[in-house]
Amino acid sequence: MPIGIRPINDFAFKKTFGSPENKPALISLLNAILALPVSIADVTIENPFSLRDFEEDKLSILDVKAVDQAGSVFNIEIQRSLFDGLIQRIVFYGCEIYADQLRAGDDYSELRPAFSICLMDGRIWRDSPKVHHVFRLTDFESGRTLEETLEIHTLELGNYNLKEAELAEASLLECWLFWLLHAHEYDADTLLALFPFPPIQLATECISRIAAITKDKQMYDAREKAARDRQWELNSMLK
Repeated sequence: MPIGIRPINDFAFKKTFGSPENKPALISLLNAILALPVSIADVTIENPFSLRDFEEDKLSILDVKAVDQAGSVFNIEIQRSLFDGLIQRIVFYGCEIYADQLRAGDDYSELRPAFSICLMDGRIWRDSPKVHHVFRLTDFESGRTLEETLEIHTLELGNYNLKEAELAEASLLECWLFWLLHAHEYDADTLLALFPFPPIQLATECISRIAAITKDKQMYDAREKAARDRQWELNSMLK
């Protein structure tokens, strides 16, 4: 029987990638997206998953923020509602995570690179079939980039169309995106066979537990309903 848990549900996403015991899954996803010259080996999750926060409805921005061994800052979120102002919001929060590193008395030279990642359940640039966009602070004429400052990644899942038969030749990022979009359609054993990678298997075990634990499943269902209602409201405004 299919697991029936969509990893792009904000509760499922936060629990899967924001739980300290699932750090290998988060690290693998970050490495797959960012493709840095030196891979991320370890991170500290700054805002770990808390069921109590969901129960008390404290969470309005369901991101996962982490810091690696070199002090670089990473912020990753899933965005299911593509509303007006989303790009400005992404830039705003990217700048915020970069600036928030400094405390009173700190020197600007202590700022470390900040990476803001937004996975979008849909398409925001209708004139492009591209899935993954990378934005850096770059001079138009020379192409010179302000290295080790701010980098923003957007991934439009609506443009992703890899088929199961193509997974054997897929990159790690393509495998993660397929899992995010389609894991709910498969049973756990099939997913574990499709993705023989420990980090993705760890994530699969996490969503399997969500399906099996009553309190988690109730919270998942509540967030799924909220996402549908939000999308209905946005669609109604466009009519």
